[in-house]
Amino acid sequence: MTIRVRRAYDPPAAEDGCRVLVDRLWPRGLARENARIEHWLRELAPSHELRKWFAHDPARWDEFRRRYADELRAPAAAAALAELRGLLAAHPVLTLLHAARDTTHNNAEALREWLARGRPS
Repeated sequence: MTIRVRRAYDPPAAEDGCRVLVDRLWPRGLARENARIEHWLRELAPSHELRKWFAHDPARWDEFRRRYADELRAPAAAAALAELRGLLAAHPVLTLLHAARDTTHNNAEALREWLARGRPS
């Protein structure tokens, strides 16, 4: 199983496998028909409050990941995590998509790291 992270604005690639958007809002200006987004799990996005607090400030990255992990463990994320686990089991490659300009400090990367540590339950 391979989990990749890419910007939703990047052109779809054959090696993306199953493409899953994990942002709460649809990326501005991205045409749905061209995006090749197969699933949109907005419940896996950080809360509005957490996203606003983080503001993609690299100095807040560690604390953001800790707070985001707390949100992922909350009951509100359970159904979306179950769906994501099913997608992970069904596809050898899964690409988590985000709209952030920062390709290192974003919720999709934090989610990939969290999943890699074996925290999907």
